Amino acid sequence: MTGTPAIRVMVVDDHPMWRDGVARDLTEEGFDVVATADGVARAAQIAKAVQPQVVLMDMQLPDGTGAQATAGVLAVSPESRILVLSASEEREDVLEAVKAGATGYLVKSARRAELVDAVTATAAGKAVFTPGLAGLVLGEYRRIAREPDDETPVLTDRETEVLRYVAKGLSSKQIAARLQLSPRTVENHVGATLRKLHLRNRVELARYAIDRGLS
Repeated sequence: MTGTPAIRVMVVDDHPMWRDGVARDLTEEGFDVVATADGVARAAQIAKAVQPQVVLMDMQLPDGTGAQATAGVLAVSPESRILVLSASEEREDVLEAVKAGATGYLVKSARRAELVDAVTATAAGKAVFTPGLAGLVLGEYRRIAREPDDETPVLTDRETEVLRYVAKGLSSKQIAARLQLSPRTVENHVGATLRKLHLRNRVELARYAIDRGLS
């Protein structure tokens, strides 16, 4: 990571020894661990203040679930990417996390090198899953895609154009530069698209676009 800014990471887990151990490992590997949190409420509160690039999220928290914490974090820090790090490999946990906005799911038995690679890939916008879980998620999205949808919202040409760039991971400023618009106009298009599609954040918006081949 020499010569480039360290990836800002927040670790959310209610077990102090595990949480501190992960934070220490990532710090030793050159990441900037900007914060830790031990529950749903604290995760959102801290994420709003520090705006981490990657959040390592446990699924079992004392005041709720990792899915709830994921939604809460993304509501206040929409540019963050959530990588679940959990002991659970249950189908329901994996799908709930992804539906809430997580972009990856790693089990806690992963080796340190795997965790380092996963955090780096997540920061770059890639989906990272423990082997076996990716197929589960893909199968669920294929099932959803086969379901009839007679009320698909109609997007304008400009909204569709902006959506394509969102799917590529571009920021509002970058999209504005490409389309010769103001960042505020781009944000207005993003907001309108979110409302039309009944989605909550850019992560869900990007996934929607990718699922429909708009990327």
